Amino acid sequence: MNLNRYIMGLGLLLGTAALTSCEKFLDVNNNPNNPVASTPNFLLPGIISNGIQTQMFTALRTPYITQYVVSRTANSGGNDQYYFTNAQSTNTFNYSYFQAGGNIPVMQKAAEAEGSVYYVGAGKIMQAMILAHATDMLGDIPYSEAYQGGANFTPKYDPQEQIYATINRLCDEGAVEMAKPASANFRPLYSTAPSESGDILYKGDPGKWLRLAYALKARQAQHLTKKSSYDPNAVLALCDKAFTSSADDAQINFQVAVAPLSNTTNIFGVTRANFGTAAFSSNVVKYLNGTTFPGVVDPRFGVLVPSTSTGADPGRGTTTNLTPGSTVTDFYGGWYARDLGYFEAITYHELKFIEAEAALRANNRTRALAALRAGITAHMKKVGAGGTYTAPTVTFPIISDAQINAYLASAAVPQTEAQVTLRSIMEQKYIAMFLNPDSWSDLRRLNYRPSVYVNFLYPTNANPALASRPVTDSLRRYPRRLLPGATEVTVNPNAVAALYADAGATTDNDYITAPLWFDRP
Repeated sequence: MNLNRYIMGLGLLLGTAALTSCEKFLDVNNNPNNPVASTPNFLLPGIISNGIQTQMFTALRTPYITQYVVSRTANSGGNDQYYFTNAQSTNTFNYSYFQAGGNIPVMQKAAEAEGSVYYVGAGKIMQAMILAHATDMLGDIPYSEAYQGGANFTPKYDPQEQIYATINRLCDEGAVEMAKPASANFRPLYSTAPSESGDILYKGDPGKWLRLAYALKARQAQHLTKKSSYDPNAVLALCDKAFTSSADDAQINFQVAVAPLSNTTNIFGVTRANFGTAAFSSNVVKYLNGTTFPGVVDPRFGVLVPSTSTGADPGRGTTTNLTPGSTVTDFYGGWYARDLGYFEAITYHELKFIEAEAALRANNRTRALAALRAGITAHMKKVGAGGTYTAPTVTFPIISDAQINAYLASAAVPQTEAQVTLRSIMEQKYIAMFLNPDSWSDLRRLNYRPSVYVNFLYPTNANPALASRPVTDSLRRYPRRLLPGATEVTVNPNAVAALYADAGATTDNDYITAPLWFDRP
């Protein structure tokens, strides 16, 4: 027995020595150019770009729902007729968890270890933004069991109400970090040497991150207008701490594609050609061309959409509406389709419309009118810089201060506090939120109300599972959530089945028309 014990001990000792020698040998083969760990400044850029791109990929779908665009093919069976697939939600889910969100815990751990508080704060605020978008599009989503990699491929889905509370907590915690003095931060938040790293969103300005946290909180709080807990004055208090100008806008700018990169140009642009089968809708064109406001042509007509666009109705298709001087669709003659343009996640002009609505609901009409006018002005100034862009060649007009003032003095805008209505705020917000997925949040919480969205049309030959429901059943005739991503259907089927059960749905059509938590009283 003692001998056996000795032999075993000797074997363990020799084995340990062998392993030590092996480890030393393997150390020689470590590739310093391919590290297994990274510092926060090299992780944050991907978190920012992929986190904002999560919203951008969703915007391949939502502009058809919100009728910024429609299919050029009649009866295409597409999103503008309320047909959806799981595959169309995959990027929204995967970018939330794999390309962006999954890197945040790693970055935060490294930042905390070295004492880089601004990176911790940026991680929390980006996490909040990613969760906010994912839950508003999908409903219940993973968080408490997420980001465990191979340790858990089947995380549970947390209720949306809980996710909203998490978003607020993350914003508050991120704001605390961003409010700390620069002396508390070990690593510069942004650097250009030896290459650009760190905060590619705000170039190292913690104050803008701080204001972003409050802007996001204001947006999410304004989603809750159906809830008894909704407090417009609390929203206004958040607006007071949020963006102060368009310089605070959270957006990513697209770049020339340089090999091996191929997807750095605009997802809405002609190079990537995602909207080649789309045309601008009659809904949005009527707001701009003097139809909705007779005699008032919006100075953004010719910028947001070409001035030759007549728009098309959902489901009907169109054989006209081309970009002037080109054979491509009129969509590529719009400001937001520039290959090297930008994608907006949340902006100052959106915040001013949030403020206007909250002020109206708080019966502060003076503030509501001022905020409404400020939102219109900010958006016009932003898209009114003019310029010529190629492929196809489009020259955008400059919007002058005189044009802005004339529009503000027109019948398209309330002239007195008493004239301010929910419609007057929401239709201007709709115009300024061009292609932004969060316009869908407004449509849902306002039940696609015809008295607010006067140009909105129920699609011709819409999905019969929805269209056959009574016209009075507005909740169930319109899409109110995206389907679960295709990867989750395959990898996490039990959680997906639970989503359907919670929604009281037995079919995909029942599921997409089930209101989310924020969309219910």
